[in-house]
Amino acid sequence: MATATPKSSAVKGWVKCDVKLDGKTALVTGANQGVGYETSLEFVRRGARVVMACRNLEKGEEAKANILKEVDGADIVVCKLDLASLESVREFAQKFNETESRLDILVNNAGVMGCPQWKTKEGFEMQFGTNHIGHFLLTNLLLDLIKKSAPSRIVIVSSFVYKYGQMDFDNLMHEKDYSPNKCYYASKLANVLHCRELAKRLEGTGVICNCLHPGAVKSSLANHAKDGGHLPFIQRILVKVIMPIAEATVYISPQQGAQTSIYCSVAPELEGVSGKYFNKCEEETLASHALSDCDAKKLWEVSEELCKAQPVPEENQSTSAKE
Repeated sequence: MATATPKSSAVKGWVKCDVKLDGKTALVTGANQGVGYETSLEFVRRGARVVMACRNLEKGEEAKANILKEVDGADIVVCKLDLASLESVREFAQKFNETESRLDILVNNAGVMGCPQWKTKEGFEMQFGTNHIGHFLLTNLLLDLIKKSAPSRIVIVSSFVYKYGQMDFDNLMHEKDYSPNKCYYASKLANVLHCRELAKRLEGTGVICNCLHPGAVKSSLANHAKDGGHLPFIQRILVKVIMPIAEATVYISPQQGAQTSIYCSVAPELEGVSGKYFNKCEEETLASHALSDCDAKKLWEVSEELCKAQPVPEENQSTSAKE
């Protein structure tokens, strides 16, 4: 007898399934605004306990208050997490492991885009350090609890611009040839490679890991790009003209942008589906260079080494962690 094909949980990029998350715990990074906020709100509506990991606690508490206005009695915790500091990541993970009994859904959502040549506390290029290394360490430190909570899910928010990224292992921090766009693209490719290697290492554990493009979302993520202060004069003028037009005609709302994260977190038909890339709640085939098992394995090994880095002395931090 033929097995029935699972019904899709999404219609035209919107999640339609009514899966409940009662008794489950979800962690969302960058949860105080944009896609992270909308993802957290939806998890709460579905009954989950949600830990909102935010760099700015004041903004995190404001976001929590807004969610409580929407969902009376929601189970929400706001915690400090600065992904541009490995010390902060370790402190957060230690506290989480000590206070939480389970972790069913981890959404690595926070990100930095198009910033000047800033550095993290450990001296990493800000976009690569925040978007990839910080989340890489966070995921690894929480992995035992995630496995214990299986079946569970890890969701990594990447971007379609991974297609333009390159893994230059001899020049990961782009010290001498810094380009905001080039570094952002590389960090998003790193997200995809991390997802694929992690999925491979999690085979047989009951934990799945998928990555996604949220869409061109109108949010604060693009603030640095809109400012354009680090660009040559002509490019800066073009950005000032083009960005408002794009926001009015192309960009989608944070609620729309959160749909694929939510889909990857709850859709029943994704049970057992891992290491894949999604856009508008549908799986897409990755570009060939993102399918390199060699690059994925090497990035994992390099990332493990980078996570051993010590903070840069304060007197040398004039360009560090300004985000």
